[in-house]
Amino acid sequence: MRNIQIVAVGRLKERYLTDGCAEYCKRLSAFGKVRITELEEARLPEQPSGAQIRAALGAEGERILEKAAGSCLIALCVEGKLLSSEELAGTLDQFEVRGTSAFTFVIGSSFGLCDEVKKAAALRLSFSRMTFPHQLMRLMLCEQLYRACSISAGGRYHK
Repeated sequence: MRNIQIVAVGRLKERYLTDGCAEYCKRLSAFGKVRITELEEARLPEQPSGAQIRAALGAEGERILEKAAGSCLIALCVEGKLLSSEELAGTLDQFEVRGTSAFTFVIGSSFGLCDEVKKAAALRLSFSRMTFPHQLMRLMLCEQLYRACSISAGGRYHK
């Protein structure tokens, strides 16, 4: 059984996103425990400096690493590895073969993730070279995790 945690910086406000995430989390629960942890986004001025952004990302990063302790950290970032749905399923399966059953997927704030989180990640994962709102990314991640688990279980969802 997989233990999946999604750590997301920021809150979902739109109902269609919260409803979609809830639906895929419900479906994912057939494959293991699923939990979404929301972390507050650091407050920044309207026009933050580079130093202010780095400090905010560092503070967010400390909280992310604390929540991910003891699990396999997978950071979603644009410079990450591009995988197909089948490759993601296979990658998670390989982690499990090596004894990993707890995964933490991390979605950063609108400014991304700090280098410390990226360095701590067992996998840096990219969904596309395009940029998506981090709120929409959460729904996309939930769907892809359900798809990956379905693929691994030989289910029909992926077809």
